[in-house]
Amino acid sequence: MQKFKIAFFDIDGTIIDMNRGVMSKRMEQTLLNLQQENVLICLATGRGPVNLPRFERVNFDAVIAFNGSYCYTQDKIIRKNLIPVNDVQKIIKNATNLNRPVALASADRMGANGKDQDLVDYFSFSKSVVTVVPDFDKMATEDIYQIMLGCRAEDHAKLIDGVSGAKVTAWWDRAADIIPATGGKGIAVQEILDYFQLKKEDAIAFGDGGNDIDMLEAVGMGVAMGNAKADVKAIANTVCGRVDEDGISLYLGL
Repeated sequence: MQKFKIAFFDIDGTIIDMNRGVMSKRMEQTLLNLQQENVLICLATGRGPVNLPRFERVNFDAVIAFNGSYCYTQDKIIRKNLIPVNDVQKIIKNATNLNRPVALASADRMGANGKDQDLVDYFSFSKSVVTVVPDFDKMATEDIYQIMLGCRAEDHAKLIDGVSGAKVTAWWDRAADIIPATGGKGIAVQEILDYFQLKKEDAIAFGDGGNDIDMLEAVGMGVAMGNAKADVKAIANTVCGRVDEDGISLYLGL
């Protein structure tokens, strides 16, 4: 395995087993070992900053949040990419036509106009709850980075009908994230690489879901988890073990 200078990690299904809901001690030590070897470590997730897990011993050098729409280091915001207000309004209307409530995500909070079981279960992956807010209409005019809702794959096109500044990404078959059209983990990876003056060949990334595909393609070595979906494995350079078997640690030999 070639030497790399930065490693990108999805969270759910990659460094955290969704059944256990916590990162294993070995995975935690692997991240610390990487930093001791002067490798930068970066989270790349669909979660927003307020829903990131707290790791007692690990401080990531950078974070790609909202599937690439909001990126930052420990002391600097690198990328802010919003869904246009008109598109937010249209998506809410489209979702209402499908009888689906939505949750809006700004940099510092999430608020919904209702909830259904799919949305509740989706939030539970990050140990979060759906909060219905009284000022939802006002929030919909503010800076929105991501929209989350329960849906199925056949609903995706309907959700962004008449929308030009947003697109759908999904890693679970009962819900989706709607992000800016110019968003995505892959674009954000390049922003992070540029910030640290690194090349694609300097980077490795690990992921398991559909929203990780462009990230795995944006680095020199894209690694799919053993528990990843078939389409993710198909585009990856290689496949490591499952998250519940400490696949990343075994692959890296750390």
